Parts: sequence; structure tokens; C-alpha cells
Amino acid sequence: MREITIAIDAMGGDHGPHVTVKAALDFLRQNPDINIVLVGLEDAINAELKVNKSAAGTRLRVHHASEVVKMDDSLPVALRTKKDSSMRVTADLVKRGEADAGVSAGNTGALMAVSRFVLKTLPGIDRPAIASTLPSRTGRTYMLDLGANVDCTAEHLRQFAIMGSALVAAIEHKDSPSIGLLNIGEEEIKGNDVVKQAGELLKSSGLNFFGNIEGDDIYKGTVDVVVCDGFVGNVALKTSEGLAKLIGDQLRSEFKKSLFTRLAGLISLPVLRSFKRTLDPRRYNGASLLGLNGVIIKSHGSADVFSFEQAIHKAAEEVRGGLLRRIADQVGAHHDNNNGSLDEGELA
Repeated sequence: MREITIAIDAMGGDHGPHVTVKAALDFLRQNPDINIVLVGLEDAINAELKVNKSAAGTRLRVHHASEVVKMDDSLPVALRTKKDSSMRVTADLVKRGEADAGVSAGNTGALMAVSRFVLKTLPGIDRPAIASTLPSRTGRTYMLDLGANVDCTAEHLRQFAIMGSALVAAIEHKDSPSIGLLNIGEEEIKGNDVVKQAGELLKSSGLNFFGNIEGDDIYKGTVDVVVCDGFVGNVALKTSEGLAKLIGDQLRSEFKKSLFTRLAGLISLPVLRSFKRTLDPRRYNGASLLGLNGVIIKSHGSADVFSFEQAIHKAAEEVRGGLLRRIADQVGAHHDNNNGSLDEGELA
């Protein structure tokens, strides 16, 4: 097994080096085939390494970057003003081949813009998409786009399906992942014109297209990959996160109502812990910026050490699974099947 190098934007997110450095150290202890480059303000990173009684060495090095992209920085600032930011340098390391993947918890819009500017898109891909995993009855469901592209054409949705299929093949080792098109009904006559046209494209794409699915199918695990535009995907994701928080808060409130409910809570504790572990959003942290000519993972900005470590794991899985090669191969195959060229689009 070849060694893999992952560049980490150590300054990104709400907690910066306090979380990213500790997560990187924990990850290194469990993965002897991985090397890590911590990118950011050298003094701040070294101070955090000292707190954790560690130092740079053979498998861990520090790469100084003099600037930090803040969570509220505009795209022009991130792209044109802060050219030596930890986020930009992380993407540069991936582009130069000094790292196989990059991970950042920074501003999502800025990370997408910087990564696309530095790495460009893979041939045959118009727009990068944000893909992530959600828990389901059958394991994990992969969903894209989750916010990068608000307005999409049917062809963009077809490309998302190709990339999502390649992602599941790389991580889950499934030869022919099933694809579902998120719609307001299962019938082919349902949905707007873009979704209807996308359905026709997917039926003739050669992918394992299940057909239209509805929102409840996401968590049933009806398909491996759920495809939608970024507006719909982001609303669905945020609604799911809000519902999960409501359920957790409501359960805690109910169990605190009386001595009897507190006792019931103690008796139910093993079940509740298992329930919480299964649905813990931290376990699913790490969104893939698919379609770029490089592996970039976006961690949630508020990630703790455990959560950020999951994002690093996801980066390693995508590299090990040959994600970029799989996407390129599938795009090439479907391009040949459709005997047409794909137009260059712009990131929404």
C-alpha cells in the first residue's frame, strides 16, 4: 500500500489549530500509511503541537502560510487578496502533487471558489458539486449537490449522477451503485422540466438509474446516490439537521419531566446511546467537492476533534479508492456513449 499525503488547512473552522492539530495527531496514530502536512501560521501550529506533546517529524510537517481566510470573508478577498492563505496553500499543495488530498473546515463558498480556481475541473465536468453522506436504514446514502449549484440544467444533474456513482464505487466498493433523482413524486410526469429532462438523460446513461425518488427515500436507503440541484439539496440537508436536533432536544426534555421519566431514561440509556451513536452527525462529517482535478474535503466549521478526524478519514478513503480516476473513466465512458461534448459552465 503506497503512502498517502494529506494537506490540512489547520487554521480553518471555528476552532482552528486547537481542533485540527489534535485531530491530525489522532489520525496519524491509527493510520501508519498516511503523512500529513499542517498548513497555516507556523507559530500557532507549533504551539498546539507542544500542547499535545508532539512535534513535526517524518510523517508530520508544518507548511507556513501567512494568511487566514475568515468565515465571513468574501470570495474576492479569499481569491484575490489572500493568496497566501492556509486554504489557498492547501489547494496549491494538492495541485503540485505534494499532497494527494486537502481538508479544510473553512468558509464553504471560499473553499469551493479557491479550489476550483487552483485545481480546475476534470475534463467533461461543467460544475463541481458538494456531496456528503447521510445515515439510512441500510447504512449510508450519498447525496449531491448540497449547495454549490443553485441553478442546474439536466446535463449538470447527469454529471452529478456520474460523479456520485464514482464516489460510492471508490468508498463503498460497489460496482454499480443505484442512482435516484430527487423529485416530488415517483412518476415520470412529476417535477419541473429540468428534472424530467434529467430523468430521460439518466435512463439512457448506462448508470444504474432507479428512477425518481421522494424525500423519505433518502433515509430509507432506497438508493445509494441521491441526485438533486444545490438549492433542493441544501434545504433538505438543513431540514434534516434541524429535525435531528429537535428529536434529541425533545427526548432530553421528556426524560427530565419527572422522577419516573428520569428512571425510565436510566433504564433506556443503552438504547439511547446506541441511537445517538448511529445518528451522530459527527460520524458523517466531511463533504466531498466532486468534479475538481484533486481531492478536497470540506469539514463542518464547528467540527470537534472526533468530527474533523472523520473528514480526514474521508479524504484518505477517496484517495485509496482512486476517486479521480473513477470519475474520469466514467465521464469518458458516458461521453463516448452519448457521442457529444459537454459545455463549460460557471459555478453558481
